[in-house]
This record gives sequence, structure tokens and C-alpha cells, in this order.
Amino acid sequence: MKKAIVTGASSGIGYAITQRLLEMGYKVLGISKSIQDYTIENKNFKALCVDLSKEKEVLQLCQMLKDEKDIYILVNCAGFGAFAPHEELSAKTIIEMNFLNLTAPMLLTNATLRSLKTSGGYLININSIEALRVSKFSGVYSASKAGLKAFGDVLFEETRRSDLSITNINPDMTQSNFYDALRFDVSKKEDEKLLVSDIADAVEHILNMRKGAVVSEYTIRSLHFGIEKKPKK
Repeated sequence: MKKAIVTGASSGIGYAITQRLLEMGYKVLGISKSIQDYTIENKNFKALCVDLSKEKEVLQLCQMLKDEKDIYILVNCAGFGAFAPHEELSAKTIIEMNFLNLTAPMLLTNATLRSLKTSGGYLININSIEALRVSKFSGVYSASKAGLKAFGDVLFEETRRSDLSITNINPDMTQSNFYDALRFDVSKKEDEKLLVSDIADAVEHILNMRKGAVVSEYTIRSLHFGIEKKPKK
């Protein structure tokens, strides 16, 4: 049974991808700061509770993953966003956002890349539409996601002598708990938002393609644009 690792697996897009991989017959290691084995009841699922915004915990995880053999899929999905005028962001928020969204995926990829190349598997980065466009109040988030996209693009060229497939997925606004702590949310209209299942569909499509073909860039947009402002507290 082929092994997959999914970060941010306890909720949202990461949870949906984890569920889909299990349905497809993969053995999944789900990583999150709040995850437990009972988060997903499946004999092929294992939870690993790690705060990926903390350097010490990530380095310990990487040391463990270096000893893992036959890793076939790594999905870098964990991330968070804070959206405000740049001068209003705290130094702590800037550091943690960059570390979780960009540095942690780089470190996890570093720890697993040899295994992924040997197995001829898949590296999938869940970026954001913000990696491709300019939006107000998203400077740090957009920079971290654009950095992750650039990292994936470079690795695609770097590893083309191997059988590893690398894909950047850039979702538009997707209904999930990502927006719980934000001042805005996705639209209530079905054609103005994405669902987490849409991103899981993209992952399944990537994995089911002929191995000689790679979708290196996968951008998913809602048919129409919509956003919901939350009432002020």
C-alpha cells in the first residue's frame, strides 16, 4: 500500500484530500497541531500532532521522516492567512505565517525528497490564487504562497531526471475554516466559491493521469466572484 503524507489534515482542504486519498486506497499520515487518530476513523490513517509553525517541532518531524521509506505522496497543505494593512500585522504573525506557509513545506520536502524521487511519486503544494495576483492587505500571505509556488516550479525542473511529479494547486476562495478568524468569508452562493471537494477532485485527477504527463500548474476558480463581509463585533 502506497504511503501519503498530508499536512493540515485535521480540517478544510487537507481533511478533504486525506479522506479522498484513503478512499483511493492510500495509507495516509495526517499532520496537524490539533489532529488525533480518531479525527478520521480508518485503519489506514495515522495522525501525528505537530505544530508546523514551530521550528523545533518541524525539525524533529523532519528527522523522523528522513527514516521513512517508500513515501509516494507529500501534500503540503497546512497554512494560514492574516489580512490587514502591513503595518498592523505583528512581528509574530509575520514570522509564523512565513514559517508555516513556506519554510515548513521546504523543510518537509527536503526531508522526504529522496524517498519521493525513489518511489517516483508526487509532490503537491496547495498554494493559493493569491500566489498569482495582487490583492490589498495580503502582502505576507501572498508572498509566502508565491514563494511556495516558485519553490515547486524550481523543483519541477530540478527533478525532471527522476519520475517524481510536482504540481502547484492554486485554489480560489474555498469554503472552509480558513476564514473563521478573518473579517470576511466566502460567498453563500454556490457559483461564487469553491468547495474543499473541488480541491480533492483536482488531487485525484492529478494522481489518475498517465504518469508521463504532469499538470505542473493547476488553478481552480469559482465561476463568479463573491465575498461575504462579516458583521463587526
